Amino acid sequence: MNHTAAPSVAAAQPKRWSLDPVLMMFVALAIAVALTWLIPSGAYERDAKGLVIPHTFHHIDKSRDLAAMLPSKAAQDTARPASPIAIVTAIPAGMARAAALIAMLLFLGGMFGVLRATGALEAAIVRLATLTRGRAGLITPLLMVAISAGSTFLGLVSEYLVIIPMMLSLSRAMGLQPLFGFALVTVAAKIGYLCSVTNPVALLVAQPIVGVPVFSGFAFRFALWVVFLSIGIAFVMRLARQPDESRAAHDAPKLTPAQRNIMLVLAAGTTVLVCGSALLHWHYAEFSAVYIGLAALLALIARMRPATAVHHFVHGMQSMMLAGLLVGMAVGVEIVLRDGRVLDSLIHSMAAQTKGMPPVLVGHALMGVEIVLTLLIPSTSAKAALSMPILGPIAQMADVTGQSTVLAFLLGNGLVNTISPTSGMLLAFLATGGISYGQWFRFALPLVALLAVLSLGVMAIAVLIHY
Repeated sequence: MNHTAAPSVAAAQPKRWSLDPVLMMFVALAIAVALTWLIPSGAYERDAKGLVIPHTFHHIDKSRDLAAMLPSKAAQDTARPASPIAIVTAIPAGMARAAALIAMLLFLGGMFGVLRATGALEAAIVRLATLTRGRAGLITPLLMVAISAGSTFLGLVSEYLVIIPMMLSLSRAMGLQPLFGFALVTVAAKIGYLCSVTNPVALLVAQPIVGVPVFSGFAFRFALWVVFLSIGIAFVMRLARQPDESRAAHDAPKLTPAQRNIMLVLAAGTTVLVCGSALLHWHYAEFSAVYIGLAALLALIARMRPATAVHHFVHGMQSMMLAGLLVGMAVGVEIVLRDGRVLDSLIHSMAAQTKGMPPVLVGHALMGVEIVLTLLIPSTSAKAALSMPILGPIAQMADVTGQSTVLAFLLGNGLVNTISPTSGMLLAFLATGGISYGQWFRFALPLVALLAVLSLGVMAIAVLIHY
């Protein structure tokens, strides 16, 4: 007989202050549609590489008649506000544009469905937690430094989806709440991206545009990374003081030969992902292939029947459907703003506000521009290609160096993407970890606020020393 109690109706209801991510994305889509009606359309000219050419902004005629209420494409030299129907039509459009990422998430879920069925991951985590006697003070800094180093030096982020379930299992084995394991990964990765010591995703695009050598200025960013990561580790360690004794591990059974082989294959697969991303420039399609191959190998080692393995793989894919939907909706927000041709208008208007300001305030204003843009365009490289050609000359005229301009870009981008409801990757992290956006927002907001204040000080120092 199954003695698991059925969840009560009350338990199934969302908490009073919970923030449903799907509803939040519908609100974001509605706001994006409204902005296309309220903000004049405009555009910059672009070069052969698609980069913005400074001082070429021009307004575009926009028709706001009743015909604009229906979904349609505007002519090349005109603009149309987004139809209210775009709130729903942008979702499949966003899912189509993000198809490779969504497919990767689904296959990742399928691989973990097979892995969970083997029982190897839980056994390995329980043994690790017991052998270290649950010393969060030892495990947390080591893991966070390793994870954050991957982000800040190599630009890794989507690769960490694969280790979130592992860290959740580690949390349970140590008797800690699931948020601890999730925060361990997410805070480390986000701080790594915020500082971007040699992150190629951000720096290969941003630095050449403002005329500074790629990866230059890394010493300043390395010092910033050490300070910010130390704060992040201390912040996450607060959760280690709130153990869940009912889930603590009390013994450490040895792994079977099959379980050891499964963990070795999983470690090898993770290494392949990291090396493929850093050395061979793999992206979502290659990651998906690795996850499918890993699932097949794990099932083979566990001597799982093919039909059983497929069942667990499909069940794991189903667990990632929400992540795929949220990613598509987040991309849909950007599609609405781009089709309404208001993104260039927004950045032109914000950049114009910096004229005449003292250099330090210009540095802070550049951060503010990037913060707003990050809510609209979560992609780091896309935002760099759009904003750097415009903000670089403005900063130069205000005696703010190109290196400081890149720093403002990194800080604004990193701070907001830690809690942004339009960040597809953050939403994918949350869905993978089973953590609600509201729970994460309440936990991370004090850390983001503290880092924001420190970032203002760092930005002022950078401008004053002509970094």
